[in-house]
Amino acid sequence: MAEIEIRLNGESFRIREGATVSELLRELELAEDRVAVELDRAILRRPQWAGRRLESGSAVEIVQLV
Repeated sequence: MAEIEIRLNGESFRIREGATVSELLRELELAEDRVAVELDRAILRRPQWAGRRLESGSAVEIVQLV
């Protein structure tokens, strides 16, 4: 399966091509109700995560709430 490279919290990260934001969070084992996600400098609302596919070069910032 093909992979793409994204920027995750400023670091290079490889993920399956076509993966969504929700799939990224599952891979990272992060609870969706405990994080905020920014994609390419725009805040994403939780309902958008399942349908938003990551592209090569996407910049993702994830903040965990405590």
